[in-house]
Amino acid sequence: MRPANLDELVGQEHLLAPGSPLRQLVGGATPMSVILWGPPGCGKTTIAHLVARATDRRFVAMSALTAGVKDVRAVIETARRQRRSGGPPTVLFIDEVHRFSKTQQDSLLAAVEDRTVTLLAATTENPYFSVISPLLSRCVLLTLQPLTEDAVRGLLRRAVTDERGLGGAPTLAPEAEDHLVRLAGGDVRKALTALEAAAASATALGVDRIDLATAEQAVDVAAVRYDRAGDAHYDVTSAFIKSMRGSDVDAALHWLARMLVAGEDARFVARRLVIFASEDVGMADPLALSVATAAAHAVEYVGLPEAQLNLAQAVIHLATAPKSNSATTAIGAAIGDVRAGRGGPVPRALRDAHYSGARGLGHGTGYRYPHDDQRGVVTQQYVPDDLVGTDYYRPTEHGAERAVAARLPLLRRIVRGRATPVADPPVGAGRGTTDATGVPADEGGADAARKGHQ
Repeated sequence: MRPANLDELVGQEHLLAPGSPLRQLVGGATPMSVILWGPPGCGKTTIAHLVARATDRRFVAMSALTAGVKDVRAVIETARRQRRSGGPPTVLFIDEVHRFSKTQQDSLLAAVEDRTVTLLAATTENPYFSVISPLLSRCVLLTLQPLTEDAVRGLLRRAVTDERGLGGAPTLAPEAEDHLVRLAGGDVRKALTALEAAAASATALGVDRIDLATAEQAVDVAAVRYDRAGDAHYDVTSAFIKSMRGSDVDAALHWLARMLVAGEDARFVARRLVIFASEDVGMADPLALSVATAAAHAVEYVGLPEAQLNLAQAVIHLATAPKSNSATTAIGAAIGDVRAGRGGPVPRALRDAHYSGARGLGHGTGYRYPHDDQRGVVTQQYVPDDLVGTDYYRPTEHGAERAVAARLPLLRRIVRGRATPVADPPVGAGRGTTDATGVPADEGGADAARKGHQ
């Protein structure tokens, strides 16, 4: 059912205008090299076959899955000899060009540059990531779109009636047609394969009409458009994370299902959940990290398919949890200061004082043990001199972090010496109590612990 000419090509109307690069390529008016980028079943190979029918050009096709540098150089050398002898120009079609290594792609540069060959390359992967820049700059990039449902439906009807297809026998019931269109997901190759399987089933059953039951039996499930090593992997993962961040639990579950049905590694999904729990939920719901970590453990301990329940529970928890990125921004700001060279020596009172001679160096001198204070917090400098007064952590008012936001200003005032000091109580005083800060007081054993810290 491949189109015999460009007018039979369905879809890609944005590329079919008069004088467009696609028409020039197929018509042979200009020997420009082209990269065709689009999802499976959108017409990339069909366009290559239309180019191959041009009578004044020598057409050579190869797949990056099986060809190597030696094969490419052989084609280029033959093309160069033919051009010198006045022979026809050569069009080199490379399918799945993203499978070529950098070295293999480099071998094409000179021949494309001097037009020894006209390159026609097809890829399902984003060429900005999968094709080297020098080759990309020497080609016109044409982006093909998935076919619409109307386009797929029109091609199915053509295949049912056309002599190149079923020739009118058997016919296709409307509900069966709807089913095949829906399963195709814009991939006409998938639609035609499903139609062929359904027609074979109808013939085997001795019926002249493909009904819904026959179509469903012939095509069990739809293959999900998803490549774990390709562009769709990153797009679906991005949509998954952004849906949870946006608190759309239903969308998040859809993208989770999309990954699981496509065979994504469940451990990858679990790792993303653990990261998300701190990156986007954080202190607004500290339990989120425990839930995500438990789900990751369940994936290792239980495995699929049962672990999909654990992943779904974690996704629901994370998507519906209050959100805070305060931990993300806090560590980002702290790392930024460190990389910028801020941060002097460790304050003398905080230095390790457990080894012989440390006291003589002044290490640990002046250290105040927080548990000796009835509030459990004391005035003391914990940061290097050039970072005194720096606030990295900025809590939100979301979820559980609201309580932290209320308590933090008082903690900072005490630590930085901006609050009314409280005299050090005797060791063990205030045991088991809390003050207005909500910080637990000393729980006992302070003297021994203090010696250990010093």
